[in-house]
Amino acid sequence: MKIEKKIWPEYFEKILDGKKTFELRLNDFEINEGDTLILKEWDPDTKEYTGREVEKKVGYVGKWKIDELTKFWSREDIDKNGLQVISLK
Repeated sequence: MKIEKKIWPEYFEKILDGKKTFELRLNDFEINEGDTLILKEWDPDTKEYTGREVEKKVGYVGKWKIDELTKFWSREDIDKNGLQVISLK
């Protein structure tokens, strides 16, 4: 399946140059390993697409709700520190 999503220019550039090898997204759509994610560059200032896009094959997809993460960390720690995604190479 192909899924299209907006991406801001600063993050689009990092994907193009290979520094960003992950996406953190709200779990409001279905996506699975093997799907194709089409990232379309979106300028939040002009509220328009730039015309640039990149296609990436989807690898591992992890899905969690905040309450499910409290088995690893307390809600207070999550609220205080936030979460980070770490890409492994």
